[in-house]
Amino acid sequence: MTQITGASPLAKNAAPREDAPVYLGRAGGNWFQRTGWRHLVAIVGVFFAVFPILFLVSAALNPLGTLSASTLIPTGASFNNFSRLFNETDYWLWLRNSLIIGVVSTVASIFVSTCAAYAFSRFRFKGRRAGLLAVLLIQMFPVFLALVSLYLIFATITDLYPVIGFNTPWALVLLGLGGALGGTTWLIKGFLDTVPKDLDESATVDGATHVQIFFGIIFPLITPIIAITGLLAFIGSISEFLIASVFLTEPTQKTVAVGLYGMVANERNANFGMFAAGAVITAIPIVLLFQYLQKYIVSGLTAGAVKG
Repeated sequence: MTQITGASPLAKNAAPREDAPVYLGRAGGNWFQRTGWRHLVAIVGVFFAVFPILFLVSAALNPLGTLSASTLIPTGASFNNFSRLFNETDYWLWLRNSLIIGVVSTVASIFVSTCAAYAFSRFRFKGRRAGLLAVLLIQMFPVFLALVSLYLIFATITDLYPVIGFNTPWALVLLGLGGALGGTTWLIKGFLDTVPKDLDESATVDGATHVQIFFGIIFPLITPIIAITGLLAFIGSISEFLIASVFLTEPTQKTVAVGLYGMVANERNANFGMFAAGAVITAIPIVLLFQYLQKYIVSGLTAGAVKG
């Protein structure tokens, strides 16, 4: 018997096995091109997001309390700026006014916007398209263009109904309700269009009214967009400055934005530590609200991502 010592030509040209590993490029030496640049972009993004927060916290803990002496890492950190803020200003009153305006205007705007979005999404009526375009076009104009008109309107309202006139939180609630209505309505309507109308028809066949369908079936399904729009509306209301500085002039009716601006309007360098301390405390309710609504936001983003 003759022994074959070399590999056969047929063996060399044989097809690869099905279980043979397939290599896509080199396994090493190409890490930066594959995933490294993503880490670099993430680090740069985190730096730009965290740096203002670190600087603000550092300025709040800086015992000197001045802008010129503020550094990223404070020397001899203390809570002196916080104690001065609480003792020398009406900060807690400003914060209370801001929270009242923010919560009431947010709840009212979300409720009205959701009802309007449901009507535009589910019903067909004359003037529907024109109403949607009108709401969208009105939101394109900045608020300060109508500031003079709003001032003249509320000057008359103050004479007739002082409860909702100047130096009252309800004036800002009404203005905030109108300002957030257009954009919020469009966002909620776009989300409602993705909800199947078969749910409405099935509930109608079972004898449910429009109110029962809206609150019992539709509203729980649009919780993610409600959470997002509510968070944006609350941030916009609590940080409103332009209109609040015109409509609220009494010290006891000021909001946080107007009150903190008054501390640094004439003495930016001297009271910057107190300003930073007030800004840090004001951010706490927003962060807590975001953490609470995060589960609803994430559930909405991942809805329908997995088939089961």
